[in-house]
Formats: sequence, C-alpha cells, structure tokens
Amino acid sequence: MTATTGSLRITELTAEHAQDVLAIYQLGIDEGNATFETTAPTWEAFDAAKLADHRHIALDTDGQVLGWVAATKVSDRCAYAGVVEHSVYVRPGARRRGVGAALLDALIASSEAAGIWTIQSGIFPENTASLRLHQRAGFRVIGTRERIGRHHGVWRDVVLIERRSPNIT
Repeated sequence: MTATTGSLRITELTAEHAQDVLAIYQLGIDEGNATFETTAPTWEAFDAAKLADHRHIALDTDGQVLGWVAATKVSDRCAYAGVVEHSVYVRPGARRRGVGAALLDALIASSEAAGIWTIQSGIFPENTASLRLHQRAGFRVIGTRERIGRHHGVWRDVVLIERRSPNIT
C-alpha cells in the first residue's frame, strides 16, 4: 500500500528503511516518554516482532523517513486474533505536520482490511501529544496502569488506549 497525503508518502516499511526507522525509534527512546525500552532493537529483532502487513513509513518529497508505525500480535490465542498492539514514532523535526495522523490512518486501513477489530497501546501519561494524536484518530482511554514498571529507576504509569473498528462486528 502506498498513499500520498499532501507532501507525505505513506508506504510499506521494509529492510531498506531499517537504519532510519531504528534511528527514529532511538530518538523517541532518548526523549524518555515513549517506551520502557532503553535502546532500539536490532533490525532482525524489530523485523521478527512486527507484523509485515501492518508496518508503514512516512516519507517526505525527498524520500527522507519522517516516521513509522508498526503492530504486533498481543497473543497467539485465537480469541485475540483480531487484536494488535501498535507503536508510532515521528522524527522530532517532523512533528505537528500530520505525519503521526497519516501513519495511524495507514495502520487503521491495513488492520481493518485484515479483519483486525482492536488496535491497542500503552502511553506514558506525560506524552500528551501522543494521547491527543490517538484521541483524534478514534482511540479512547480505557484505563491507567499505575506504577506498572520502572523506567530509569522511577515507577511509571501507563495509559491504556484502544480503537475498536466500527466496521468489523
């Protein structure tokens, strides 16, 4: 799937984009409010964990990777076959330009085409920009897991969000 939105092109995330994708991931990690992870994984680990049909990148007109979105299965149990967990990361200099929204739109489209009925994630409450982005994309807050894990020695809460497809019943 390739889509063009304004000056953005959304396309499949492949090994060709590994270096840029992992660099953007590390930038998000370094900011401290994106994930419990402390370093980006290897490409091999990233590639093995992410569902091939539900990972997309945003490119500018020069072909620079501005951001990415990817999903993983939440469980191997058949009852959860239509549920994925996602991550979305945008290069700091590309924020507030519609990149995150375009990436979420691509993920929603690919997941619904595959019969996925729920996209979920956990977001640090301090990451208010991500919470607003997801709310605008139709995600809702379903709760907060308090002091769920330590991040650099500090207990952190995680806001649980989900988007239920209105098209899959």
